[in-house]
Amino acid sequence: MRFFSDNAASVHPKVMDALAQANEQDTAYDGDALSARLNGAFSDIFETEVETMWVATGTAANSLALAALCQPYQGVICHEEAHIEQDEAGAPGFYTGGAKLMLVGGEGAKVSAQTVNDYCAAIRDDVHQVQPAAVSITNATEYGLVYRPDEVAAVAETCTARGLGLHMDGARFANAVAMLGCHPAEVTWKAGVDVLSFGFVKNGGMSAEALVFFDKDLARDSHYRRKRAGHLQSKGRYLAAQLLAMLDGDLWLENARAANAGAQMIAQAARKRLLYPVEANEVFIRLSASEAETLRRAGFDFYDWGEGQARLVTSWNQSAADIQPLATAIAAL
Repeated sequence: MRFFSDNAASVHPKVMDALAQANEQDTAYDGDALSARLNGAFSDIFETEVETMWVATGTAANSLALAALCQPYQGVICHEEAHIEQDEAGAPGFYTGGAKLMLVGGEGAKVSAQTVNDYCAAIRDDVHQVQPAAVSITNATEYGLVYRPDEVAAVAETCTARGLGLHMDGARFANAVAMLGCHPAEVTWKAGVDVLSFGFVKNGGMSAEALVFFDKDLARDSHYRRKRAGHLQSKGRYLAAQLLAMLDGDLWLENARAANAGAQMIAQAARKRLLYPVEANEVFIRLSASEAETLRRAGFDFYDWGEGQARLVTSWNQSAADIQPLATAIAAL
């Protein structure tokens, strides 16, 4: 009955099993046998050689990625409703040493190539204005919309032309790939992404996210930044164990498909109430205060999302039987 956030979902049993199996002495920090497997495992997933680092939170993953892409005196172009702007409590500026987030608009929290180009064109090339060094896009976006490979490639092309790096915030990357049905490479490095924050906590993990560098040169100093930021955990094997368990047998995709399917059940019931197409596991609907109260009295929990709006998020561990009562209640309003 809880549709607040997939952050609150339970940990997948296979992840718990992996943690138990990792519970034996090994080398500290990231020198253990499990951490040593990460580069190979993620390289297999993306079918190219990558360098992967575990971190404990999405905030750290995003911020460390941006720190690798820009200097303290530079800026990062992102959507005005991007998570790094709205929900990271200034962490990107902290980790980058002061880099500015340069905000742009776009329907459904999507950043377009034209928007990036227009924004850059308006900046004077002199020391009195912050110069952008990177672009950050979120897939799926903060409103549950998914970037197609060609959309990512268009942004990347503009980035290349202007000498900018490209970061993808993939807190719900699994949900985006599950919806697209494409190979994960097609919407990342093949489309021009330099570094990906690959989310697992929302999708059945417990306390581990992955920072995937497609441009391995960017990873070199990031190991030092992770240590300086307090994210080089002494028992890193427990984070590596979670990531490897989620990759095994494409559990990350299986879980995402389940969450996406649940969102589609709600979308079918909401129909004309939908504010955006439902492409991942978030549903945004029009809902009056009295209608919201009706649902809450029936036992459903969710976030209000501005006046007359609500956000409903489904999780990997919610079955059709768990979700159908909410769908029925919405349809009956």
